[in-house]
Amino acid sequence: MVRERKAGKTFSQQASARIFKVNEPDELMAFLMKRMDGISRTRVKALLSNRVVSVNNAIQTQYNFPLAPGMEVQISKEKHKHEFRHPMLKILYEDPYLIVVEKKEGLLSVATERQKERTAQHILNDYVKRTHRNNRVFVVHRLDRETSGVMMFAKDEKTQHNLRDNWHDIVFDRRYVALVMGEMEKDGGTVQSWLTDRKLYVSSSNYDDGGKLSITHYRTIKRANGFSMVELQLETGRKNQIRVHMQLLGHPVVGDIRYGCEVDPLGRLALHAFKLCFYHPVTGEPMRFEVPYPMPFRSLMLRK
Repeated sequence: MVRERKAGKTFSQQASARIFKVNEPDELMAFLMKRMDGISRTRVKALLSNRVVSVNNAIQTQYNFPLAPGMEVQISKEKHKHEFRHPMLKILYEDPYLIVVEKKEGLLSVATERQKERTAQHILNDYVKRTHRNNRVFVVHRLDRETSGVMMFAKDEKTQHNLRDNWHDIVFDRRYVALVMGEMEKDGGTVQSWLTDRKLYVSSSNYDDGGKLSITHYRTIKRANGFSMVELQLETGRKNQIRVHMQLLGHPVVGDIRYGCEVDPLGRLALHAFKLCFYHPVTGEPMRFEVPYPMPFRSLMLRK
């Protein structure tokens, strides 16, 4: 039997909720249809899209999310009370283990000595603390301040360590799009070098000088107006890797003054992490996230 009980305060500590205890493996939609008096699939989908269903206090919108014994499924009675809204950050996916977000350019991924509050990490910490004051998010990887796009955070240390320790086995596709100076000579290729973090910049060597081996695959999408749009796939993920490798090719990323670009027509670094695909660190399910290229990128490439 699955136990149902009433809870006086959840999330914002204002709304009552129906809470179901999970005692055997199941998928979220099937579970709710069994436990909510014959509720229809359409109604369950509506609850999920309205973000009033949570699993272990994390809003869940995936109809086939796998449930395990010991989890709790909650149905809030107040629609949109806990919707996350922030101009610099958008939640693409959330479950009890992960948060996947789209970060805007200009926002730091994690705290630094100089900046602790205006970061994706701080914003998400505030968000998860609405559920419980001890909740927090854990850093898995980073995007540069001026790079936009998809990134993820873990919601517990075990998941964080699993992702970090097995990153190359878990992440199976990670791609960026960049606008670079000049017209690329080749339609595609690979850049390999050894990178060393010098704090203020990253240096590159074409031989092993003690740096970290770094490999970037690229494909030229379009050439126009003195620029090229390039898709980049990382085989390794080093600090400033794409920016340094594009400089090595003689085509620095647009707006990247540090690595050799002398123009900034967009008022930002023209680098965007548009795809992140990985195996869920707990369930093993393939997860795929892709966001559109920024509109200013497309506008700059329109032929005049």
